[in-house]
Amino acid sequence: MPSNDERWLDAEAGPVVRPYALTQGRTRHAGESFDLVATVMATQATIFDPGSLAPEHMSVLQLAGAPTTVADIASDVDLPLGVVRIILADLRELGLVMIGTPVVMAERVDKHTLREVLNGLRGL
Repeated sequence: MPSNDERWLDAEAGPVVRPYALTQGRTRHAGESFDLVATVMATQATIFDPGSLAPEHMSVLQLAGAPTTVADIASDVDLPLGVVRIILADLRELGLVMIGTPVVMAERVDKHTLREVLNGLRGL
């Protein structure tokens, strides 16, 4: 049976860090809530103390260099969605990312246009 230290190590993955360690025990983030399809974009703000950010924060920040969604970031960094939401909220609080709400298509298209499309589909 492996010792206590060996049980938490993997030659390929390195030491295992539990999600609550990344979030400092938080299960909810502060500030405004955001959706899975919210767009995340890094700002041009300067990081004054890069050592204060965890490697996971830096990975998320790098992925946000181009506009991407919360779900895509969670998939790319291979972390649970709840952890990614807390990391993003931390970065938003530091002014390092902007999180935009998705534009609902129905808000951009008026009812008349939708009715015309429906009538056109019925005509087919």
